[in-house]
Amino acid sequence: MSEHSNRRGAGVEKRPLIKLLIELGPLLAFFLGYARAGIFWATGILMAATVVALVASWMLYRLLLPMPVVTAVLVGVFGGLTFWLDDPSFIKLKPTIINLLFAGVLFVGLALRKPLLKIVLGEAFNLTDEGWRRLSLRWALFFLVLAGLNELVWRNLSEAAWVNFKVFGILPLTVLFAMAQLGLIKRHEANTRA
Repeated sequence: MSEHSNRRGAGVEKRPLIKLLIELGPLLAFFLGYARAGIFWATGILMAATVVALVASWMLYRLLLPMPVVTAVLVGVFGGLTFWLDDPSFIKLKPTIINLLFAGVLFVGLALRKPLLKIVLGEAFNLTDEGWRRLSLRWALFFLVLAGLNELVWRNLSEAAWVNFKVFGILPLTVLFAMAQLGLIKRHEANTRA
């Protein structure tokens, strides 16, 4: 990584609370919008908050990560379809599509023998090739499970239950899953000593 890109990303580490607010702000805005005014208002608020989060990330850090950009595009597309067709099913389908997309990208990387997770997390962890392969496979499978759970919840439970799952289910499940990977990460640390 170049010195310039190190400088650009340095602010992210210095302001973790602001970074967390940028990442979770749209989700919290969606939840509050739903609680106050229903799914259509919440969808509009989510769309606006996602754009604000991207702008704030760029203004503060001069950095736009690929995953938030892809998420913003999908929020725009599925939010737009929700309004255009007057059907909240589209915004409920968005987490399924995002998780399938992430799983698909990781599976393609594995098929090409290029663990793409290394591109995203390579500066945080120094793993062996086998470690990256296993971690990528686990995350790909996890994203498939999240897609399936989203489908089960939005198609079989109430709208309010889906909103609660989206806000209070997906994130804790992701954090727990990430923590469960620490053993694999420890076992597959690359030896950097000469």
